Amino acid sequence: MLRNLLTAALIVLAQHIYAQNVSDDKFVRENYSKAEYDIPVRDGVKLHTIVYTPKDAAPDKQYPFLMQRTCYSVAPYGQDAYPPRLGPSPALMRDKFIFVYQDVRGRYLSEGVWTNMTPHIDQKKGKNEVDEASDTYDTIDWLLKNIPNNNGRVGQWGISYPGFYTTASALSGHPALKASSPQAPIADFYFDDFHHNGAFTQGYYLTFPVFGIKPPKPTTASWFTSEMFSPKPDGYTFNLEIGSLKNFDKYYAQNFFWKETVDHPNKDEFWKKRDILPHLKGVKHAFMTVGGWFDAEDLYGPLNTYKTLEKNNPSMYNTLVVGPFGHGRWSRETGHTLHNDIYFGDSIATFYQNNIEATFFKHFLKGAGDGKTGLPEAYLFDTGKKEWKTFDKWPVANAEKVKLFFHPKGKLDFTAPKEAKSATEYVSDPLKPVPYTANYKQMSGFTPFEYMSEDQRFAATRPDVLVFETDILDSNITLGGEINALLKFSTTGTDADFFVKLIDVYPDDEKNHAFMPDPKVVMAGYQQMVRSEVMRARFRNGFEKPEAVVAGKVTDLNFRLQDVLHTFKKGHRIMIQVQSTAFPLFDRNPQKYVENIYKAEDADFTTAKHTVYHQANAASALEVEVIK
Repeated sequence: MLRNLLTAALIVLAQHIYAQNVSDDKFVRENYSKAEYDIPVRDGVKLHTIVYTPKDAAPDKQYPFLMQRTCYSVAPYGQDAYPPRLGPSPALMRDKFIFVYQDVRGRYLSEGVWTNMTPHIDQKKGKNEVDEASDTYDTIDWLLKNIPNNNGRVGQWGISYPGFYTTASALSGHPALKASSPQAPIADFYFDDFHHNGAFTQGYYLTFPVFGIKPPKPTTASWFTSEMFSPKPDGYTFNLEIGSLKNFDKYYAQNFFWKETVDHPNKDEFWKKRDILPHLKGVKHAFMTVGGWFDAEDLYGPLNTYKTLEKNNPSMYNTLVVGPFGHGRWSRETGHTLHNDIYFGDSIATFYQNNIEATFFKHFLKGAGDGKTGLPEAYLFDTGKKEWKTFDKWPVANAEKVKLFFHPKGKLDFTAPKEAKSATEYVSDPLKPVPYTANYKQMSGFTPFEYMSEDQRFAATRPDVLVFETDILDSNITLGGEINALLKFSTTGTDADFFVKLIDVYPDDEKNHAFMPDPKVVMAGYQQMVRSEVMRARFRNGFEKPEAVVAGKVTDLNFRLQDVLHTFKKGHRIMIQVQSTAFPLFDRNPQKYVENIYKAEDADFTTAKHTVYHQANAASALEVEVIK
């Protein structure tokens, strides 16, 4: 049953076709004609492509292309099989475009060999040196020549893995490509999805068949489902009983992506080749990168795609949109917009679709295309005030960098500690790891989702979780921009992980809102996680070459959490929690240095005492940017 559910979920995710009403389904059939093609590209491989053309297209009524390339299937296949919705949104579907869906090389009905995060080749030396950019160039060329009544303009979009394909395809340099919108794009598998700062995202353990089993031949079926397995309903216990990561070999012995992950624990050439960010140069067409502040899968991707494009291509049209959403949730309307227990307002996805996304694509594909869209450089949602904000630069140029310093007795404020000697210590036992969520059902899910805004009271009372908290705020304070953890620590072990959380503590008299998904939850005193990140201490001096920690030595550990835009309101408190496990979201560190944690023995895992310093010559802090 789990296999069937996961297969269905993947196809739905890939197409971003959510439950739609009968009128949308009827609209597609009445207004679009469907055709399927196997498009040849330069090395002779044929890529399966489905084209939906408006029935009223004519020489005097031409339409632009809007394309999605995906590894998750362009189903439904077959001349008479239609999806209930086309394109990124109902608004764009009804405005009419020539919608193009393509199975990328080596997936489903497309020929060729597939690899994760296809390495981009900047200087191609022959027709057999191919990548997503060359496949896209050849596809666009074919579409322009073979699909009648097009206006010569092409746009593309994709969410999650298709977001990566959007970014990589944008490097095709085809002059007809006018607008790209990578949404929740993967940028680098070493910092997105499967890893965070060197720690393995163990919460993805069920996904490996999707990415690590190659089809024997082109197919419409999800060939990998036979390799999927059903864990115990209690994901915490299941993962704890697995023990060392090497024990997953019994499930994934034939899985090429699992083997690649195990054999490349550091950011070596294997991962560097799959990092698309260094190649984002010379981009001349328009970009709108989209993300969600509570995206548990891909938040690094959109933020760093936007920033890299901005740095390397200062004259291009480049805009960033981030809303109060989980992974890809801006692509469907839920009415009341919630993430976990937090209510942000109504119809926020529809606002984005109609006023931001549609404006972008219509301008560059049907309109003047001169960049005068009326949209700001950055359209971002303040998750504390619960309202959209616009900026002409991100991070904000005049934001003030300040530090929230740790102090004795769990105090937190903006003044540096003066004590000559002050620290807080805790014991981390990898056999009793801190759960990353109180939702045990989530721990056995296909991927994590809700924890990004979850109430942290379940963790705050544990002895292996440090808690630092401000006094009650006497005025609003807006944190907007980048966040850096600056830890001074020592350990009795020779390696350690640190998981740092920024938390908004609600007042003791906070009322429950009208749309509580769980009536047993009390918002009074709620500890809403605003941002979190893990860092593996072995990578403190670089991700290419790990180094053991010297036991007992005060050591610097500096790392970035992803950006925020969050107003901590008057009457609230700011809290920081520090712990060394967040299980089974991230794998456990043995706390004894081993060359490759994926190959650690169960006996390598050991208890260690970690000390976090908050004294004048070793002041731990969280560096934040304050928008006045």
